[in-house]
Amino acid sequence: MRARIRRRLLAFYRRHRRDLPWRRTGDPYRIWVAETMLQQTQVATVEARYERFFEVFPTLESLAVASPERVCEQWSGLGYYQRARNLHAAAQKIVAEHGGTLPSDPEVLLTLPGIGPYTAGAVASIAYGRPEPIVDTNAARVLARLFAVGGPPDSTRTRKRLWEIARDLVRGPRPGEFNQALMELGSLVCLPVGPRCAECPVADCCEAYALGRPECFPAAGKRARRRRLEIAFAWIETRAGLWLERRPLDGLWAGLWQLPGEEGPAARERLAERLGRPLAPTGVTIEHALSHRAVTAHVYRAGTGRRLRRSEGLRPWAEPLDAPLSALARKAIEAARPRV
Repeated sequence: MRARIRRRLLAFYRRHRRDLPWRRTGDPYRIWVAETMLQQTQVATVEARYERFFEVFPTLESLAVASPERVCEQWSGLGYYQRARNLHAAAQKIVAEHGGTLPSDPEVLLTLPGIGPYTAGAVASIAYGRPEPIVDTNAARVLARLFAVGGPPDSTRTRKRLWEIARDLVRGPRPGEFNQALMELGSLVCLPVGPRCAECPVADCCEAYALGRPECFPAAGKRARRRRLEIAFAWIETRAGLWLERRPLDGLWAGLWQLPGEEGPAARERLAERLGRPLAPTGVTIEHALSHRAVTAHVYRAGTGRRLRRSEGLRPWAEPLDAPLSALARKAIEAARPRV
């Protein structure tokens, strides 16, 4: 059974693999960056930004010597900016401790910032051909159905079982291709809803299919409720341009630019006090959904008051939409521009 699953998945991958830029390289650095970008981000989003990242950081060394702000700016649009900070910190550690070469040993990879079992397995197997497993969301779904593994995939017991299965299956020729085949099957055929079992190369090996209820595996986990976040933005436009500020390197939208803002209770009052200017409503409100937050942002027109001073974190932009903006900030500027 194990040999049949491996053989058929590898044949499926050779015939149906998507032509993605990170599959055209054997460079461990590029593979590592791709796998980091792909965590909780759609393939199409990564594909649109992947090559742009390497135009700025063509080598691991160039990434290591960059400023954290510059790295976060180039991460704009990918979300989960802690990944960018970890990528930068790991690059610095690789240069300092590993001679600028990404390690091939998964145990060593796990000591680097931001690298967990999935990324370690991806780099080790895809870049270096080591028989290390990968279990992402797609692979977990395929494995849970093939072997009728019950329980939500984020439970400790289920997760342990899926990794055990993956570790057994990956042993053999072309481990990197096998891992990608497993994920590709989950992305193209073994879908969360409406799986295309008639097109599946391993349907006759699938216990969930034999039971007649593939969609019951894996069991649905509890979805976390999105917490609400209120934000107040100030619109301050002078002859020099629209004033923006850089967000701090920790928290949401790290290192990106936005309208001057405050978050949480009494955000408008705190923003007016910080800027030394009264804030009048513009009627512009933006709703923005994050994976764990439901954001509501209000744009206010700033009146005259204390003179603004240019600093690293606050300056006017003649073309604000050219700034490395968060998705929310871009929405706010585009919505407010015709009305302010």
